[in-house]
Amino acid sequence: MTLDILIKNVALWGTEGLCDLGIANGRFVSMNQSGVSATSILTLDADGRMAVPGFVEPHIHLDKALISERAPVNVSGTLTEAIEILWEIKRNYTVDEIADRASRVLARALEHGVSRLRTHVDVDPIGGTRPAEGLIRARDRFSDLIDIQIVAFPQEGIVKSPGTEALMREVMKLGVDVVGGMPFNEASPQDSRRHIEIVFDIAREFNADIDMHVDETDDPAARTLEMLAELTIVNGWQGRVTAGHTCALASYPRDYADRVIARLREAHVNMIANPATNLMLQGRLDDYPKRRGVTQVKELLAAGVNVACGQDCVHDTFYPFGQNDPLEIAFLLCHASQMSRPAEILTVMDMVTINGAKALRVPDFRVAPGAVADLVVLDARDAREAFAARSPRRWVIRRGKLIAETRLETRRYFDIPAAPVR
Repeated sequence: MTLDILIKNVALWGTEGLCDLGIANGRFVSMNQSGVSATSILTLDADGRMAVPGFVEPHIHLDKALISERAPVNVSGTLTEAIEILWEIKRNYTVDEIADRASRVLARALEHGVSRLRTHVDVDPIGGTRPAEGLIRARDRFSDLIDIQIVAFPQEGIVKSPGTEALMREVMKLGVDVVGGMPFNEASPQDSRRHIEIVFDIAREFNADIDMHVDETDDPAARTLEMLAELTIVNGWQGRVTAGHTCALASYPRDYADRVIARLREAHVNMIANPATNLMLQGRLDDYPKRRGVTQVKELLAAGVNVACGQDCVHDTFYPFGQNDPLEIAFLLCHASQMSRPAEILTVMDMVTINGAKALRVPDFRVAPGAVADLVVLDARDAREAFAARSPRRWVIRRGKLIAETRLETRRYFDIPAAPVR
């Protein structure tokens, strides 16, 4: 067989040593010890660089991405003001401009090696179905390049925002994949519980997974995470529910936090940390000591809970930075969660690859003969180097085709000074 692509001398993530990978007709067809000769149309020599089976972005808001180009400044820097600024912008949304902004961010995601992505989209009477229609249009444009799941996100609430529940069902019929929620943004604990119950009702109706923004607050009295775990078990939705942010978990007393984490493990709830946005937003009104709002990553992992991490925001009213680069988010998480030991660094690489794939329930996310040929070769020898340098993606292969490559060149016009003679 003549291969479409042969990648030689690659250090495949999760394996020992180097190997050669053969690709034909969009799938991996061979995986041999390094040095085996084969005929191929395109041969790439990784020269010992490491590779992953594509990065996974499990939590982003493409409908809001790049909106800072025309939005007023968030003067207080708070979550509340960020939401309020968006109200007027959403009233003037068009489907085309949402699709165009999302497409610009998706193009960058592909350059960074993202092969699977889950985006939330606001669903409320302010924007109606236009944000969802815009992201569906963007998803269609990129259908051959990246797998995209869209989450119906009721940021303004459901109980306190009449008409939102009907709109959520409407966008699910249009082609949105996952049912979202934000239960803490209701007027009372009773309404928060009703919010979660409505989400499960819609999920059952459409046989859909659930992905909620949960307790995105510094308030240690927030309790919707425990509600979500409980109702996941009641509804038999174990393994199909994801909770993002969960900032209040970082403020809980130890005994209550441990109880909630045990319940999350029992419910098989996936957890998404969002270090960039939450480090920026949480604790804004605190004096010192100042809370930072990143969820209890180490404790969740130690309990056997699946934890991934996501970008969340890109140049919007919530967060003025962001490149949709999983290596940048992983680098931030290493600092925010103090994951610096060798084994912890390896775990963080899992969080932006296989853990994210598990949260999105991506089947067969691996490099093996017969699997879809998705691969990202990094200009790094290991995870530590990849995070430290936010290493360029040397080659990005999607469904057996080379779709991006990055070559960096630095010309040095100086010599390293010799050590002084003592």
